[in-house]
Amino acid sequence: MELALPLAASPIGDAFIPESKLNDFQDRYPLDIFLCGDCGHVQLLDVIDPKILYNDYIYTTTSSPGLPEHFKTYADEVLSRVELSKGSLAVDIGSNDGTLLKEFQTRGLKVLGVEPARVIAEKATASGVETLPSFFNAEMAEKIRDKHGLASLVTTNNLFANVDDLVNLVSNIRTLLADDGVFIIETGYLVDLVRNTIFDNVYHEHLGYHSVEPLRNFLAETGLEMIHAARVPSKGGSLRATIQLEGGPRPVDSSVDQFVRQEQSIGAHSIETYQTMAKKLKGIKSQLAQLVEDIKGQGKTVAGYGASQSGTTLMYHFGLQDSLNFIVDDNPVKQGLFSPGCHIPVLPSAELETQKPDYVITLAWRFSKSMIGQHQQYRDSGGKFIVPLPDVEVV
Repeated sequence: MELALPLAASPIGDAFIPESKLNDFQDRYPLDIFLCGDCGHVQLLDVIDPKILYNDYIYTTTSSPGLPEHFKTYADEVLSRVELSKGSLAVDIGSNDGTLLKEFQTRGLKVLGVEPARVIAEKATASGVETLPSFFNAEMAEKIRDKHGLASLVTTNNLFANVDDLVNLVSNIRTLLADDGVFIIETGYLVDLVRNTIFDNVYHEHLGYHSVEPLRNFLAETGLEMIHAARVPSKGGSLRATIQLEGGPRPVDSSVDQFVRQEQSIGAHSIETYQTMAKKLKGIKSQLAQLVEDIKGQGKTVAGYGASQSGTTLMYHFGLQDSLNFIVDDNPVKQGLFSPGCHIPVLPSAELETQKPDYVITLAWRFSKSMIGQHQQYRDSGGKFIVPLPDVEVV
């Protein structure tokens, strides 16, 4: 393993806290990502206990802009390409609030979720999507198989990157998967992360940064074969891989080899690619730091927009945690809390019009257009937005 992209250590990205815990110390953990010179896989080497990360998890799918609509399209696309009989079992591992499973449910499938965040799992079950409040392990795979039968469809969405022991996960999925079933992974795509400088998709939950060639080779070693690959726009650019048991009934689509050739052509598994990215980020950090210093030197105020895990990564790597008077967010769950580590208050986004900070940095920068469009009144009163990526821009 070789250090590919050094990033600033940060607290757990979504560990926003109430006022009652402001005196609690929150550790910072490394976020450096490493490249394997043998297989081309990119990953974190520092792993936080999943119980710390997930048992009291507060992120929900419906709180992420565009994801509910994305999952409607997802369900239609999958079922049009992979024919499944009505009443077939679909299991979503890391199912969160059941948004995707509801789409499969309305299309005639029997559904079951597995979600370790206890409160979220309980709410999903109450909403009509049976969800087991547990981590997915060998015991759980056998329990589901024995009670519900084999699954024609197993999905993991934005979870495959979060698992340290992928060999064990895949083994458990094979226990559950029908001979003619399919396993679908949707995960952040490494090529898009690099091309679009989405370094803030690196946070402690995300242990692996996947691309087709290393993933295909890994799956082959575990008795599975990738039969289709596609890029989807969610999360700034994701990979959707369709997989079956080795020698399964479906042919391998040409898209898999096409992805491999493209990754090789752009140096996706070359250390030089990440060194170039690191250099670009260093330049952006310097430019942003100078801009904020000039603003503060004039006695003006700066706020942030976006109380998210990616915002935490961005804030710490760019050294903004001591520069923001407050953060605003559209999600009521985050409002009234304080940011991880540096404990910046999180307010409703309507406070931009009330408190009128001179500048607002869009921490959730991929949604900058939407954020800026929602606050014309703030802009009309003289407020300005700073968009940090892919290049620093003042709006």
